Amino acid sequence: MSQRPLLNVANQLTLVRIAVIPLLILIYYSHYDWRFWVSGVLFTLAGITDALDGYIARKYNLSTPFGAFLDPVADKLLVAVALAVLIESHGSLWFTLPAIVIICREIVISALREWMAELGKRASVAVSAIGKVKTTLQIIAIIMLLTFNEAVYPLFNKVGYVTLYLAALLTLWSMIVYLKAAWPALSGKE
Repeated sequence: MSQRPLLNVANQLTLVRIAVIPLLILIYYSHYDWRFWVSGVLFTLAGITDALDGYIARKYNLSTPFGAFLDPVADKLLVAVALAVLIESHGSLWFTLPAIVIICREIVISALREWMAELGKRASVAVSAIGKVKTTLQIIAIIMLLTFNEAVYPLFNKVGYVTLYLAALLTLWSMIVYLKAAWPALSGKE
């Protein structure tokens, strides 16, 4: 069996997604008028690399254990950092609440998946359709909130908030589904 290179194209795209994070922070906190648009475009491009790296890894048989580990880490880092800068810039309970729900859920589910994998039961907490819809909504919300300055585009900002709240509700729902699936192992009643 041939060895796949550790830093193949798919994994390089994942690393690019991580490298975008400090650039996103620097641009978002700059004082240029174009900072919102560029931040939104950077986040969007990073999201595209997420879809692209998975596609390339599957199509060209470039999947590696390193890539399987790094891809979800890159996704969670990018989303958590984007939400953190938005929490600071929006500075309200109404923004902070859904953002914290999303960040905390990611931590809980990551830990749950790791623990279930140790038990050999990772399949019971595999990504669900609810999780995919949640992810799509949260990405749309983050793109809108990064891209459109709330002082200049209040309507887009309101749509971003509504979308973020929908993502947070699906976040709670999907977390309940995952915890319910894992409950027999968590409660020791298997």
